[in-house]
Amino acid sequence: MSPIGILGGTFDPIHYGHLRLAQEVADQLRLAEVRFLPSGTPPHRAAPVASAADRLAMVRLATAGNALFTVDARESASTVPGYTVDTLTAIRAEVGPAQSLVLLLGADAFLDLATWNRWHQLFRLAHIAVAYRPGFPVDTWQSRMPQPLAAEYNARLMHQPFAVHVTPAGGIVVVPIAELDISATMIRDATRRGRNSRYLLPDSIYQYIQEHEIYTGN
Repeated sequence: MSPIGILGGTFDPIHYGHLRLAQEVADQLRLAEVRFLPSGTPPHRAAPVASAADRLAMVRLATAGNALFTVDARESASTVPGYTVDTLTAIRAEVGPAQSLVLLLGADAFLDLATWNRWHQLFRLAHIAVAYRPGFPVDTWQSRMPQPLAAEYNARLMHQPFAVHVTPAGGIVVVPIAELDISATMIRDATRRGRNSRYLLPDSIYQYIQEHEIYTGN
């Protein structure tokens, strides 16, 4: 069974940076699918600007038409803080112990991993693929890892990416991706200031934001 990728986030809003990361990691690791998991009530950050329903709708629009992408709404439907370890535990119970799962993280998110709830347990549930941009090379962020995370990184690093096909969980793989300097903050700020954010995100999401007056401050 080819691995299943898991990409969580607030997606406030989803943009080409998210979509390109998912596509490139899926291609390089030969994933069977990438499940997008929009959060409902994220525990590690301020509340999203857009509602959970709007963010879920935008993720569904953005991923439509790509047979590789699916959407998992379980966190969006929850009113309590959603922890990745709990979501992965539920997914693992559904897919069984032999299915390889790969949690997709950007390098910035990975550097904060040791602050996540029960983060050590994540390795029992999935591999972790760390996507990094050429302008943010591995040697620059390795030095920024806290010691507990560095110890896990050194012990679990897979030098052969396709090793994620062999075991169901427990490894770390590093994947280079194209550098797209796009952020959700940039899009929200542009929209609030009345600037055009087209071509930073799919047209379907641009139209949704305009029609529902999200991020305008109205």
